[in-house]
Amino acid sequence: MNFVDELRWRGMIHDIMPGTEELLGREKTTGYIGFDPTSDSLHIGHMVQVMLLVHFQRAGHVPVALIGGATGMIGDPSGKSEERNLLDEQTLRFNQEGIRKQLSKFLDFGSQKENRAILVNNYDWMKDYSYLGFIRDIGKHITVNYMMSKDSVKKRLGSDAREGMSYTEFSYQLVQGTDFLHLYNAMGCRLQMGGSDQWGNIVTGTELIRRKTGGEAFALTCPLITKSDGSKFGKTESGNVWLDPGKTSPYHFYQFWLNVSDEDAARYIKIFTLLCREEIEEIITLHAGSPHERILQKRLAEEVTLMVHSREDYESSVEASQILFGKGTTESLMKMNESTFLSVFEGVPSFDVGKELINNGLTFSSLCAEHSQVFSSKGELRRLVQGGGVSLNKIKVGDPEMTVGKENLLNGKYLLVQKGKKNYFLIRAV
Repeated sequence: MNFVDELRWRGMIHDIMPGTEELLGREKTTGYIGFDPTSDSLHIGHMVQVMLLVHFQRAGHVPVALIGGATGMIGDPSGKSEERNLLDEQTLRFNQEGIRKQLSKFLDFGSQKENRAILVNNYDWMKDYSYLGFIRDIGKHITVNYMMSKDSVKKRLGSDAREGMSYTEFSYQLVQGTDFLHLYNAMGCRLQMGGSDQWGNIVTGTELIRRKTGGEAFALTCPLITKSDGSKFGKTESGNVWLDPGKTSPYHFYQFWLNVSDEDAARYIKIFTLLCREEIEEIITLHAGSPHERILQKRLAEEVTLMVHSREDYESSVEASQILFGKGTTESLMKMNESTFLSVFEGVPSFDVGKELINNGLTFSSLCAEHSQVFSSKGELRRLVQGGGVSLNKIKVGDPEMTVGKENLLNGKYLLVQKGKKNYFLIRAV
């Protein structure tokens, strides 16, 4: 596989330094991408960089994932309008372990292949650097004029800048350049990749290598992903879409991809899946013939959910999605795990009812009109039941005086009442 050609048709190249393509076509190359350990989980905004490393390894090259333990203590000014909070070493180490586990789903770290992936943390070589040693060994090779010319610096020092820029952040590009120099010397790493906002920092590294060693290093960046409407990719009303199921449930993760626009889905399926060109073109053609079936979004959501989570999580998410559209069954509700169940019905009106009351048995009318406010009155409940418009756990209620007991509880604590087609209410046994 030709790495650059693969990225090019997928729309994953923004800038590439002259000579990079020739180097990669000529020899097995070690290349790295840095990941900022500000959280113990990556989010889907990181996935473009992760996929760069995946394609790099598939093309026979050696991918290095660098955890920015040292740079995380400083704060990258790229794309930022103000200084951010700094993290302590204990937090950074904890976050590193979380990121390592996630990267292991994408990259082969453990095999005996010559191009197995490598994980490093720049804190390991930066922690022993003295200030005097750093400005002598690194600082004297890069001029202030060169550093001031970078866009990330210009924006923070311009007339519209609110708070300016600390010396700590100003020095960030030197620290990142030192990473590239260290990996160049330690493992022959000759390529750094990243998002397009990192171009200035990456090029500082290639310049440092040239000035300090006389060697040649290269750079490649991918575009920053946006939505077709111009809004930020990977953000929802509740915040980032995380890869950690504890931060973003597999159901919500699946739903994010399922709900992207046709235009975005056609781009994202190239960037975030490993499907080949022919298969992607076939899916796009099929989708164009029946756009209402959302063939493109369904396949995109399937591929990414399988890659990040599991087959079981994917199938559970698909089944859960059917419930809100009237296709779910009592059986599917009964076997759904609690986190998925709560994700599906997040935001629906809910009421707490004493568990002892339910365990002893309550009439449906008493449960819904006296012990909760699902119905304003028993009269309203009876009218809707007679019209066939009320369900309990996806089963039509035929008798408003039927008994509801502990055997009806989902996950041992929930009852799902439905009025009409789209009005759901959750009763919790507490």
